[in-house]
Amino acid sequence: MKILLPSTLISLVTLLSCAQHEYPKSNLTSELAFNMSSEQTDTATFGTGCFWCTEAIFEQLDGVLKVTSGYSGGQTQNPTYKEVCTGKTGHAECVQVVYEPDKINFDELLEVFWQVHDPTTLNRQGADVGTQYRSAIFYHNEAQKQKAEKYKAELQKSGAFEKPIVTEIIPFSKFYTAENYHQEYYELNKNTNPYCSVVIRPKLEKFNKVFKNKLKSY
Repeated sequence: MKILLPSTLISLVTLLSCAQHEYPKSNLTSELAFNMSSEQTDTATFGTGCFWCTEAIFEQLDGVLKVTSGYSGGQTQNPTYKEVCTGKTGHAECVQVVYEPDKINFDELLEVFWQVHDPTTLNRQGADVGTQYRSAIFYHNEAQKQKAEKYKAELQKSGAFEKPIVTEIIPFSKFYTAENYHQEYYELNKNTNPYCSVVIRPKLEKFNKVFKNKLKSY
């Protein structure tokens, strides 16, 4: 598989932590409700740290139909954000990406995945620390598993990262949708929450420059 990486990886902005923000508990937490089972769509599940940033990034890609913030990889059923933040539920903050393979394939999603976070920091992304912020790929089928493992091995061998890649590649089991206030977080709060302007917006701007040929045209 051909690895397409720019000479400079997208840097992380670590001035603020999404875990620092407290919000009222929502009663809308539930297992992922939508099921886009059309033959023209597929699903990918990624953990790259705070899902506020990741959701905003993947939503920009042409061929991506829906991005949902939530939790996966843990043992507690229907976990709340507060419970996940304790690190005791075993879940990682994730995004569930529903996409059209004829417009954007899993390889391209993986390329984005590896470049929008630091896969070498164990249970940490910038100022966010804990197992809930781990780097993870939850594969939905054997093809996704093989591609993820091959991509990881080739990146490691290439020396693209100075430190060993710690991304876990494990089978998908369940995905729980995060509370309502987490969905479309950047879009709804970009003008009011400093985290959006200090952390998310710079990452989006850099992402848009690198992947300008893969973005939606509005």
